[in-house]
Amino acid sequence: MLSTQQKLQFSSYSGLYDIIVPKDNLLRKINDLIDFSFIHEELLEKYCLINGRTAESPIKMFKYLLLKTIYTVSDVDVVERSRYDMSKYFLEMAPEEDVINPSSLTKFRKLRLKDMDLLKLLINKTVTIALEKGIIKSKSIIVDATHTHSRSNPYTALEVLRERSKLLRKAIYQIDEDYKENLPEKNESSDLEQELAYCRELQRVLDQDQSMSEIPAVKEKLNLLKETIDDTKEYYLLSKDDQARLGHKSVDSSFFGYKTHLAMTEERIITAAVVTTGEKGDGPELPRLLEISQQNGMQVDTIIGDAAYSGKDNLRLVKEQDIDIIAKLNPAVSKGFRKEGDHFHYNKDAGMFVCPAGHLAIRKARQGKKNIGKNQADTYYFDVEKCKVCPFREGCYREGSKTKTYSITIKSELHKEQMAFQQTDHYRSKSKERYKIEAKNSELKNVHGYGRADSYGIQNMEMQGAMAIFTVNLKRILKLI
Repeated sequence: MLSTQQKLQFSSYSGLYDIIVPKDNLLRKINDLIDFSFIHEELLEKYCLINGRTAESPIKMFKYLLLKTIYTVSDVDVVERSRYDMSKYFLEMAPEEDVINPSSLTKFRKLRLKDMDLLKLLINKTVTIALEKGIIKSKSIIVDATHTHSRSNPYTALEVLRERSKLLRKAIYQIDEDYKENLPEKNESSDLEQELAYCRELQRVLDQDQSMSEIPAVKEKLNLLKETIDDTKEYYLLSKDDQARLGHKSVDSSFFGYKTHLAMTEERIITAAVVTTGEKGDGPELPRLLEISQQNGMQVDTIIGDAAYSGKDNLRLVKEQDIDIIAKLNPAVSKGFRKEGDHFHYNKDAGMFVCPAGHLAIRKARQGKKNIGKNQADTYYFDVEKCKVCPFREGCYREGSKTKTYSITIKSELHKEQMAFQQTDHYRSKSKERYKIEAKNSELKNVHGYGRADSYGIQNMEMQGAMAIFTVNLKRILKLI
């Protein structure tokens, strides 16, 4: 049950806050800046107003999550800290009032914040404040995407068991190369049950020989294998995050997780964010970022981004809305006259195209000759062995083909216009603003823990993104006031 009225705190100790919490304290300034009653209004329908015991204030619970993001601590630690570090002032609690049980934060996230667009709500709130206070003066948005690693990993239980047993054997052989005779025969099949049986037997042999298993280097690897065996009993796929996907940061570097596509003003206020799985391209998200920014009150006449955003569809979009796009034109971005439903995307970091299944091209070749009145084309080659078993192969890969390619023409009229625009002083001047969003990505990851997901699933990733972006926007607004 939730009270429809906010509870006022009357305590003879409340005066301590005025003495102890300085005027320039971050939490005091946040409390003075924003009225958190909008959280109560948004979540009101998530509670029963007449039955059950009285629930904790949703504003207090939200503020706990905000503290957790500001200080990058766990649920348990943020509650423990609130006992003694004056966070109670921010939480609007009396100094002598008892704190919540940390498990309440988990329930709040799962039951109260579920099925609501917290990301859009919190960004809209901060952008509205920035506009009302005259902080946002520019009409430009800078766009980019930042990656977040999944809390899980992309390996099967079989692969992890083999890797852990391999490390254990390696540690043993460094001590005694002849000890191999005492170990069970290594499993060569791809059957998980047989691999588990081998690992259990390996564990049993070492447990019986304490002269070997108690050596620190061996014991550490043995304990790691035991833990993996126990995990495998519960999860046959150690990548428990079934919504995370493999994305590419470069040709040789990949990540397993999610992407957050961002739009930010020149004043470094984030105006829009879209969370996708890791394999998605950056360029196709530009229309959504522009639309959300405009819905949040932004007037946009310039978009600043990298080569991923200079695709033909984006050039057509900005031309229709009379918006300049400051994005370096890369010949590989043009998709020519591709049919509708073509979902191949250019990955700027790898310099290759990615197919609808998320597989990166393995090489590319230039076709045609220069200056003969016909556009050249870049042809991208994909691994046909992956195509043969791909669930999206119908209509994409022809059975029996020895190659799978994707070709793009290098120049169109839209690209010619963009190439001419790239030579202007306005383009060069505005392109110098792009570094700001790289710094913002770094702040999100290094200061507020956005480099790795806190939980599983894209909905939880959106919630984590909402809190992190809300935090950095509030801090930026306070700095510019």
